[in-house]
Amino acid sequence: MRNSIMFKVYGRMALFTDPLTRIGGEKASYVVPTYQALKGIVESIYWKPTIIWYIDEVRIMNEIRTQSRAIKRRKYKEAENELSFYQYLSEVCYEVKAHFEFNMHRPDLAADRNENKHWQIAKRMVERGGRRDVFLGTRECQGYVEPVKYGKEKGFYDESGKMPLGVMFHGFNYPDESGKDTLEVRLWQAVMENGILRFPRPEACKLVRIIRKGVVPKEFGIQDITSVEKESNGIESEISGGGAYELDSTAHRDV
Repeated sequence: MRNSIMFKVYGRMALFTDPLTRIGGEKASYVVPTYQALKGIVESIYWKPTIIWYIDEVRIMNEIRTQSRAIKRRKYKEAENELSFYQYLSEVCYEVKAHFEFNMHRPDLAADRNENKHWQIAKRMVERGGRRDVFLGTRECQGYVEPVKYGKEKGFYDESGKMPLGVMFHGFNYPDESGKDTLEVRLWQAVMENGILRFPRPEACKLVRIIRKGVVPKEFGIQDITSVEKESNGIESEISGGGAYELDSTAHRDV
């Protein structure tokens, strides 16, 4: 697919929280990563407000295993700690295929739309392991990114057939991506087939609920970000022996 990247992400633990388990103050992970969690990983590799990342599919490489850990969390109304149990995924590894498209709801950044240079920078950031720290669902679950030839390595569930996973959280519709003044949540009927989750596009999700109205997206102007031309030129200088070059990472999503 055009403007696509493929990579492997792995780590000792992961926690892709099922919202239903938060009611009692404890957390349990979905057995597979959510679309939004994978999108967050891709945005840690490379993101600018000019583009929107779409997760096409993910391969579950390792056997799904869980582990429980006791967590002491502070009560908000009392000066004491409370013991909770979180259920994590253990020794996870995923192969991810994603692509980007320009955010047409940001006409103020039209001058930064150079798809070839964005793509080249994104591939370079995959090779570096990401621009920012990578987390597998939550901050305590560190992840690591490497380039991969998608589908070449054997996965644990390659011949498992179809496995319905029920209704799962898909992701959020942010105002700066949807063009609406609302923050929405998406759900979908997840099915893993031979170890692969193929995600529908956000606009194809039928189960959508409004979380908050009157949300104003954070404004970015072309003067607030490093242009893709400058970033690309800096990488080219580094490759040709011009010294180390650190990409600007000041642009973050904020709702």
